[in-house]
Amino acid sequence: MKLSLAEPRYLKESISIISDLVNEARFKVTPDAIELVAMDPANVAMVIFKLLSSSFTEYNVDKEIDMAINLSNFKQILRRAKPEDILTLELEENKLKIQLKSNTTRTFSLPIIDLEEKEQKVPELKFPISIKTTSALLNDTIEDVDIVAESVMFQAEAKKFTILAEGDLSQAKIEVQESDETKITSTADNVKAKYSIEYLKKMIPASKLASEVTMQFDKDYPLKLEYTVVDKLQLAFVLAPRVENE
Repeated sequence: MKLSLAEPRYLKESISIISDLVNEARFKVTPDAIELVAMDPANVAMVIFKLLSSSFTEYNVDKEIDMAINLSNFKQILRRAKPEDILTLELEENKLKIQLKSNTTRTFSLPIIDLEEKEQKVPELKFPISIKTTSALLNDTIEDVDIVAESVMFQAEAKKFTILAEGDLSQAKIEVQESDETKITSTADNVKAKYSIEYLKKMIPASKLASEVTMQFDKDYPLKLEYTVVDKLQLAFVLAPRVENE
């Protein structure tokens, strides 16, 4: 296995975000992509990552490889990658060799670890609501509601998306009308769902990678956030709902 990436930020930013949710994870390296599916330790959030072979300048993978590594350590190494570096990944004797090359050549190695946990499967989810909007808009709304509460209510109607949060005394309400930059597709009317703001704050930094986000949800049902860079990568999250006790 030898993979070279001329734009290291795709891997660098992705691992930085994923490592806030998951500490150790198993990557599957196939002839088409590097993939990761992992749950956070509390089983509240799942992360789905795919970095396509087309984003690499060199991509040599003879057969499918599974490798588990500590993401905190991987993140620390990737933080040293400069925009002009060529990032190369190789597997050597149970170690992942990471090379950063520009005017200097810097080489790091990470041990491949044993992960006991079973392979995670992406759940089959069907949603009545899909909202495609700018990453910046979602970031702003989450920052707004974070001021007043720990959870946020998403509400979708035919042409309007409303974000609500209520603290002990404070309240925040953001209304987003359907527009050129916000497209709302719904097969149900007035769908409401509640999610943790703390987890959302760990997911929305994916806006550094993609300028648009697709949000899908349903009442008392997981939320799916998906960030895509065409022909390069997909970073998606599935977040369990906050179900209110009536």
